[in-house]
Parts: sequence; C-alpha cells; structure tokens
Amino acid sequence: MHIDLSRNSSVKLYLQIAKTLADRIQSGLLPQGTKLPSVRHLSSLLAVSPVTVSKAYAELESMNLVTCTQGKGCYVAEPSIPVHREGKQDLSWQMSLIDYLPRAQLWRNFNHSRRAAYSFHIAAIQPELLPTREIIADTQRLSSVNSDVLAAYGAFEGDSELREVFADHLNERGIPIVAEQLLVTSGAQQGIDLVARTFVGPGDVVYMEAPTYTGAIDVFTSRGAKVIMIPMDEEGMRTDILTRLCDTHPPKLIYTIPTFHNPTGITLTMTRRTQLLDLAQSYHCLIVEDDPFSDLYYKTKPPLSIKAHDQSGHVVYIKSFSKTVAPGCRIACVAATGSVMDRLVAAKSTTDLGSPLLTQKALLPFIRNRLDQHFVTLREQLRDRLTVALNTLHRYAPPEVTWYAPEGGLNVWIKLPSIVDIPELERMADREGISFLPGTVCYAGGMDSSHIRISFSYADKETLKSGLRKLCSLLGEILDHSIIVERKPIL
Repeated sequence: MHIDLSRNSSVKLYLQIAKTLADRIQSGLLPQGTKLPSVRHLSSLLAVSPVTVSKAYAELESMNLVTCTQGKGCYVAEPSIPVHREGKQDLSWQMSLIDYLPRAQLWRNFNHSRRAAYSFHIAAIQPELLPTREIIADTQRLSSVNSDVLAAYGAFEGDSELREVFADHLNERGIPIVAEQLLVTSGAQQGIDLVARTFVGPGDVVYMEAPTYTGAIDVFTSRGAKVIMIPMDEEGMRTDILTRLCDTHPPKLIYTIPTFHNPTGITLTMTRRTQLLDLAQSYHCLIVEDDPFSDLYYKTKPPLSIKAHDQSGHVVYIKSFSKTVAPGCRIACVAATGSVMDRLVAAKSTTDLGSPLLTQKALLPFIRNRLDQHFVTLREQLRDRLTVALNTLHRYAPPEVTWYAPEGGLNVWIKLPSIVDIPELERMADREGISFLPGTVCYAGGMDSSHIRISFSYADKETLKSGLRKLCSLLGEILDHSIIVERKPIL
C-alpha cells in the first residue's frame, strides 16, 4: 500500500496516514470488510513507529470508517451506500498490488450503475432536452459520404475546422483566441488531467475553492499535489484569504470554476476575477478556469471569463460542450498560449494520439449552425426546472434547512442542520429511490460537510417535484426524531 508522507509537514504523520486511508475507504477503493495491514507491517512499510500507525487506525475508528478488534486487526466498516460486489471469487490477493490512487470519489459518486427513481446526484441534463437525434442524423450523413473519418487519425490538437468553430464561439463571448491556441479534448475531465500531468508534481501547491468539483480534486491529489482549499462567500473564492496564504505557500496552480460554480452555483465577481489574475501574474503560476456552465444563465449574462482579460498567458481555459450538447461524445476545448499550449499538445499526443475524428466531425455541423439556438431553448427549459426545485424547497423543506439559489448552472447547494447524519440520510433516501451528492466529497481530505448537492436538470418537472418532496419529508423525520431524543429526560 503506497502512502506519500511529508515528514516536514505541520500535519502529524498519523493524520496523514489516516487521511489517505479515509480517502481510499470513502472512494470505495478499500471495500467493506477489507482487512487493513497490521500495525507492525504498515509501520515497517512506511518507516514510522507502531504508535503512529495505531493512532492513525484509532482516528479512522473514531470516524466510523474501520472497526478494530484486539487480536483480529482492523477492517473497513460498512459503507453508507451499499455497493455492488464481485461474485464468490476469492480476489483478496489483489489488495497486495500497490496502486497510486489516493482517492476516486468521482468514480464512486457518479457511478451510472446507481439507478434511482429520483437521480439528483449527477450534474447532467435530461436526455430529452439534448439534440441527440440531430447529431445522430449528422453522423449518419457524414459516415455515408465520407468514410475517411473512420480510416484516418485526426490531428493531435483536434480537427482544424472544429477548432475554428470553437474559436468563433469563444470570440463571441469576449475571449480573443485563434484556432491554433485551442486543443480539442475528450471532455473537460481530460483537459484538467492534461494540465495536471504536465505541470503538477508531488508537493506542488494547488489552490481550489472549498468546496469544488470532485473530479478535479481526484486529479490533483493523484499527482501528489498539496491541495489547499479556499473558503467561499456569496462573491466566490475568498481572494483575501488566498492572498495571505500565497505568501507562505506560493502556488503552482489555481483551479477555479468562477461561473455558476460546481457545486455551490456561486459566480465569482468581476473584482475578484481581476484579483485572481493579478495573483497569478505576481507568482508566475497558472490559473485553470473550468467553464462548463456559463451559457446556462437564467437571468442575466455572467461576467466575462478570466481568460478574456489574460494578456500574458497565465490562464488555461477549459470549455466543455459535453454536458450541454452530447455527453456521450465527450468534447471540450482547452485554450492556452505559448509554450503552455505546446506542452499540453505533447501530453495529449502521448495520452491518446488525439480525440476521435468521427466524433469531432459529427458534432461540427450542429456546433457551427445550431448551437446558439439550442442554448436559448435549453435555458428556458432549465429555468423552469430550477423554479420548480426552489419552489418545492420553499414549500416543503424544514425551516432549519437553507440553500443558495443559483442564477445558472445545474445545481442547488443545500445546507442541513449539523444534527443531520448525512450517511443516515443517504441510507434512508436510497430506500426511497432518491440519490444526491454528499458535500463531503467536494472537499480534499473528505472533511465534514453539512451540505448536500441536488442537481435539478436530469429529471422532468413532475419527477423533480415529487422527489424533492420525499427528500424534504425524510429531513423532517430526522429532525423531529433528533428533537425528541434531545428532549428525552435523563433517568
């Protein structure tokens, strides 16, 4: 079992060990019932004292992640959500294989095998709202008249025509860019991964909002980065806190979702966008601006992107078209300049030799001719669903429950009273066919969170209303029970 330990860190060694194991357990990489290495074995493997390992296991036990019995050892406890297990094969030997995955929350919490009648855990758009049939028709026309798209590799950078169309799209949104400064990737997730694999190594400092997108945390922690999370308020990332921390921990990279942030829905103000760019210029670091949702505004257009004001190549801008057009096609573009782009293209070439040409050519007609009208219609449909979600919460949620009402994006970030046991709520919701995203997975280190994320975009309006009413009812039951327990006299 590989665990990176920083012996010069202010974080005690036993807490570093506990954090790594906690991430693996909560990700499902260490399944229920797995026996952890003995204290003696792990202390020898990590070159620490047995007392340090014992304290780490005690910390995990206090988090209800493991159960330890004298003479029998420590075992991973039952997860909050039941997960599928292999058949009766004995695969226990596989635990002896060393891996380098510190966590994998994206895999576990966005698993499409989680079939729920009310799927609120996944930030995706209801398939009926997407132009699937049009894209299929374009694909059929393309393959019937141009079979070469199946018989040739595409350019590592991406199809030149598609990059021209992407450049036009970004220029219309205030980002001065040319096709040569764009790289087509297989979704935004690959774009984030390429940046991390190219520019982030063990010990490099990466700043992120607290909370943030689970998949980005997975990527940067897998590189061995020192992830520092910056609190948010109604104006977005607290740049005042970030500025103070940068003096002590100079950044290699700042990752941000400034527009309709995932999971909170908050939009970073123009003032703070400017401050963030000033910081990057001062410390000669990169900003990774992840922008999946800026076209999904329901009131007024959001501020211009940080990339729109970038004059010196500090911003790597990632624009996804997967969620809003065709998730199965996995298309995004990365905008960067200078040697940063050259190095990203090199990384892309060693990863997959370029994204599939057929997919790029198939999406080209739609993105060129019909994308803007699609966004107009999509905004109308999703605005209605957001209204249903907020009205249902206003009517049925217990008064102790609060939420942030976003002006765009796909999510509502809900704050629950601290007495609510979220794993217990997950178990109750699962029995009712309701899924949601627990806020804890949106923090590096799996820190406690009293929040959950609800995505309102995947269900139709009636299903959305019915599912949220059931969830509010469950919250009411938990809170009523907690009050009764608290008031129960001590005999």
